Amino acid sequence: MTVVAYFAPEIPALSATFVYEELLGVERRGVRVLPVSVRAPTSAAAGQEKLAQRTRVLYDRAAWPLALQGLVAAALFGHRACKAMGWLLSDMAVVGLFRSAAWKLGYQWLMGARLARLLRRDGCTHLHIHFAHTPAQIGMYASAFTGIPFTVMAHANDIFERGLLLAQKASRSTKLLTISHYNLAYLRSVGAPADKLAVVRCGVSFASRPDVPPFERRARYQVGTLCRLVEKKGVDDLIRALALLSDAPWRIDLHIAGDGPERVRLDALARELNLQAQVHFEGPLAHHAVTAWLQSLDAFAMGCKADARGDKDGIPVALMEAMSQRVPVVSTRLSGIPELVIHDQTGLLAAPADPASLAGQLRRLLDDPALKARLADAAVRHVQAEFGQETNLDRLLPYFGPDVHASAGRANRSSNIR
Repeated sequence: MTVVAYFAPEIPALSATFVYEELLGVERRGVRVLPVSVRAPTSAAAGQEKLAQRTRVLYDRAAWPLALQGLVAAALFGHRACKAMGWLLSDMAVVGLFRSAAWKLGYQWLMGARLARLLRRDGCTHLHIHFAHTPAQIGMYASAFTGIPFTVMAHANDIFERGLLLAQKASRSTKLLTISHYNLAYLRSVGAPADKLAVVRCGVSFASRPDVPPFERRARYQVGTLCRLVEKKGVDDLIRALALLSDAPWRIDLHIAGDGPERVRLDALARELNLQAQVHFEGPLAHHAVTAWLQSLDAFAMGCKADARGDKDGIPVALMEAMSQRVPVVSTRLSGIPELVIHDQTGLLAAPADPASLAGQLRRLLDDPALKARLADAAVRHVQAEFGQETNLDRLLPYFGPDVHASAGRANRSSNIR
């Protein structure tokens, strides 16, 4: 039986539901999956205890014992260890021997040997890696040790802020996949071979809302955002936009789901703008509760922007989820977002880092029930056609090899017959 290893920074993590949702989707296609996490999740996803129990954790003890185990594991691979060492030395030279990142590669090479031993022991035939930074560095060395082919899924921070050896990772992989055409163009610009690149979306797993909610004028609108509370999500701009709408003939209650390092600053900003009665911090939201929460909203907004370090979002899954539930969305022209939120077709787009622009688009949306209905209808169709999980599993599975693709196809046909 074919076995695909899924390797990511944290499985199952609350902040990366798209990883474990995709993993579970692959298993539903009849493929056996070995979940491997770089480290144990700091915030584990609720309701995924069984997945957590069967996930192997690579960094499961102190650094020195892990390094020693890596040395022992590397010695077991004979001539393939020489190939892995060749990749490491070449990569250190590319990065620069006097940079700390080059020496971190040495430790990741040792962790690659540990991962390689695990892959061999479990009979893995393919390694799929989520995020093109640390997991991809460990995973590509594991591939060199074992000869097991690998694919990488690149997202946002892992290429824009922490991108390292991207051309090498693409060249050595079966495919370097990414979530948007914007990302694909960026990867080509840094030297990744075009024939090794492809777009596979982080498919939304929620069933689309079948009924059409009433889009009517109201005196009070419920607007929500769902994200980790970090600078690049632009929640501060959303709160400032709310202040700019104080003259509107209706009131907005802004519901902020999620947590993160910006929480205290955002709360202070709401108080400074005298919006504490309208801004509601709801904390982390369990994945199974998201659908009902989204359906309680009149609109969904994300003020995504580049942060002070240049980090920015790819295509937030929360936007896909809102659109799948026929909730009209407002976001910003940033990165791959316009591939999902097509301005004036599937949603509205504001300029990044511009509260006045966000306020203008929110005003336009909430003032026009017909516009809300038109955007929501087009959005749900766009998500189904381009961003649905099953569509993107169809795109992904062929890169796992012909045996995996064939067995997944048989399982999918059997399921459809039943």
